[in-house]
Amino acid sequence: MTADAADPPDRIDPIAHIDAGPPGPEVGAFFDLDGTLVDGFTATAHAGDRIRRRQASLGEVLGVIEASMRYRLRRMHFERLLVRAAGYLRGESLVELDRVGERLFGERVRSRVFPAMREVVAAHQRRGHTVVLSSSALTIHAEPVAKYLEISHVLCNHFDVDPAGRLTGWITKPVIWGRQKAAAVEQFCEANGVDLTRSYFYADGDEDAALMKLVGFPRPVNPRRGLAELAAEQGWPVLRMASTGKGIRGYRRRTLK
Repeated sequence: MTADAADPPDRIDPIAHIDAGPPGPEVGAFFDLDGTLVDGFTATAHAGDRIRRRQASLGEVLGVIEASMRYRLRRMHFERLLVRAAGYLRGESLVELDRVGERLFGERVRSRVFPAMREVVAAHQRRGHTVVLSSSALTIHAEPVAKYLEISHVLCNHFDVDPAGRLTGWITKPVIWGRQKAAAVEQFCEANGVDLTRSYFYADGDEDAALMKLVGFPRPVNPRRGLAELAAEQGWPVLRMASTGKGIRGYRRRTLK
């Protein structure tokens, strides 16, 4: 049973709930990236940029499409998908990729950050909570968003690099996804004095159920089918965002239901 159990879900105001709760760094606020803080997938900005600049070969384009389809049909594990993508960047400089990530954030991603989620992040920051971006995305996609939202802690996946700072084509293990994300958050909490039972987790993916079950205040955001069903079973409040055109619209303060 979560810490929300005493509150009827349809009466929970997300910002007011944070404001009325305890302050201090012992309370954690963990945010997923794609589909939660940002509308869609940040990695698509990089893939599209490589195609537009003709940096991606036909084999890379077809390979990424094929791998993505297999992953969506649950015929490929997330780790294999991530390694496939990293393999196409083998030999590239991580420093240069970081610069590309910053550029693409400004050009393609910043406009897709949910304004309502900026409010939620800011509410936690005002209360002095330990705010963490915890995502299966790679650093080049996650860190620019964290910087923009002034989130100082980032738990995400990293490219493996050689001594010269060039990508080897592999991902540093363990790959943060599903139960490994939950384990990474648990380790972070132990190292930083954060109490999971008093903490919040915002995410949209079915794979995030493991961490949702650990926190006191699970907050599914536009949840996919599996997570939505679990939220209904558990009575978890659901935060829904509406997207129209290029911007994000439709947030009302009382949207947790």
